[in-house]
Amino acid sequence: MSVTSSSLFVFTFSLFVFFILNETSSCLAMLSSKTTRIPRQLRVDYYAKSCPQVEQLVGSVTSQQFKQSPVSGPATIRLLFHDCFVEGCDASILIASKPGSKELAEKDAEDNKDLRMEGFETIRKAKEVVEKKCPTVVSCADILAIAARDFVHLAGGPYYQVKKGRWDGKISMASRVGSNIPRANSTVDELIKIFNSKGLTIQDMVALSGAHTIGFAHCKNFLTRLYNYRGKGQPDPDMNPKLLKALRMYCPNFGGNTDIVAPFDATTPFIFDHAYYGNLQNKMGLLASDQALALDPRTKSLVQDFAKDKQKFFQAFASAMDKMSLVKVVRGKKHGERRRDCSMHM
Repeated sequence: MSVTSSSLFVFTFSLFVFFILNETSSCLAMLSSKTTRIPRQLRVDYYAKSCPQVEQLVGSVTSQQFKQSPVSGPATIRLLFHDCFVEGCDASILIASKPGSKELAEKDAEDNKDLRMEGFETIRKAKEVVEKKCPTVVSCADILAIAARDFVHLAGGPYYQVKKGRWDGKISMASRVGSNIPRANSTVDELIKIFNSKGLTIQDMVALSGAHTIGFAHCKNFLTRLYNYRGKGQPDPDMNPKLLKALRMYCPNFGGNTDIVAPFDATTPFIFDHAYYGNLQNKMGLLASDQALALDPRTKSLVQDFAKDKQKFFQAFASAMDKMSLVKVVRGKKHGERRRDCSMHM
């Protein structure tokens, strides 16, 4: 599906959902003592002398991509998430598998096959621009973190400072992905376990899930919710009946178009706001893992708080993104490298 047709579908689908819901109301603790420590070398002004214009250079690409290909935003944000959750924020997600190699790279793992190429393309373009001005200075990992922040802000979300100084990782293995990436049907217990393993709290988890205020998912990620939830031959009872009706129109149980997507947030799919949480309260979460947040007593109150207060969500999201972007940061030549081409090891 082309970017244009994807955007048109999301827009059409959102209008349809809005229409069928017009008779309803408007949709709107720490778990662990672990903390994410900031490596001493990481700081906002890390490139103040070596590449002072790095943010502007990356920004010139992200602003253009946002206008020409809006899907680049959620694609890049998701790319950062999938990078950081597998062996840390080291740009290992960008490495291409070597032809004939027995071990595939991270990007080719089964759980990463739905990652949109627009995210990879954004980082490739940004790296090219930065390399022309500051050759072999800025890591791909830092560029990815900056670009993700840019897209959050361009879509209407919070602006936050990005600490820099990451090096790029030397290892990228598909076999390390599966156990570290949440799935569309993950339970809250499973989500908490994965986030906790990264030093992230329950609040961080619920806030980061709010990235689903933009973006979309393929039918296969929620098909069982529509027809055979938990193998019982019935739809998920915790899905809004009118959303269920709309989704079934686009996602038949058998023989559907595998390119069809639906927005995570059917009300404001292109705006980074807090409508995602209001949708969860109205049983309009697209994925089972999303909807579960509004049902579990450990996360329900956070969903309610973020649904009521956009600024509270923005503050929590910015803080959680900062913490996530520091997970297992690579430093120095022993463990890291600074790639000229983000898809290839030095």
